[in-house]
Order: sequence, then structure tokens, then C-alpha cells
Amino acid sequence: MLKLYAMFLTLIFLVELVAAIVGFVFRHEIKNSFKNNYDKALKQYNATGDYRSDAVDKIQNTLHCCGVTDYRDWKDTNYYSEKGFPKSCCKLEGCSPQRDADKVNNELIGISLAYCLSRAITNNQYEIV
Repeated sequence: MLKLYAMFLTLIFLVELVAAIVGFVFRHEIKNSFKNNYDKALKQYNATGDYRSDAVDKIQNTLHCCGVTDYRDWKDTNYYSEKGFPKSCCKLEGCSPQRDADKVNNELIGISLAYCLSRAITNNQYEIV
């Protein structure tokens, strides 16, 4: 019984290892696929409660960002031309951003810069030694 348990644990570990390797090898394709699908969802956004619009709202609320790369991505959408930015782009609770870019989240740029800074620090740490 214990050998069977160890065998299943080993099998699960190997499956996770293969999944990690495949994810690493195809990371660029996965990234491009996510970006393209998110961009399509942004273009089809209509705030009527369909699953794509709900997903866009959830992502923007959770990550405190607006658009694929920044808030300017919304300017190419039909929703922006009709109503402006969606509520999920708001920095503050209860705002109605409409077309005022000062009221929307653009923290994704800050997150990206923080990531680049941490990579630079990590790379320079090994060069010092």
C-alpha cells in the first residue's frame, strides 16, 4: 500500500515537472495567446454582463490596471467611442471615468518598471562578486 502511494506521488511529481518544462519552453506562445485573447475581449467589451466583459472587468479590478498594456488600448474600442472608459478602470471607488484619463488605473507601467528594477538588481548582485 505504501509503495502504491509512493508511486502515485512520483507520477504526480513527474506530471508537474513535464508541465513546468512545457510551460517554460512555450512561454512566448502562451504569452502571445493571452495577449491576443485579452485584446479581442477588450475590443468586444460591451458591459452587458457577457463572460468576456466580466473577465475584462475582473482582470482590471484585480490587477488595478486598464487595457492590455495601458489605458490607451481602450481608445480603439467601440465602447470607448460610445461611453468612455469602463468603471473597472477607475482608481477610486464610485468614480465615473468617462473620457478623463487622469481617473483611470495605469499602474501596470509601475508594475513593469518594478519588475525590471528587481531584475537589474538581481543581475548586478552577481556581477559584484
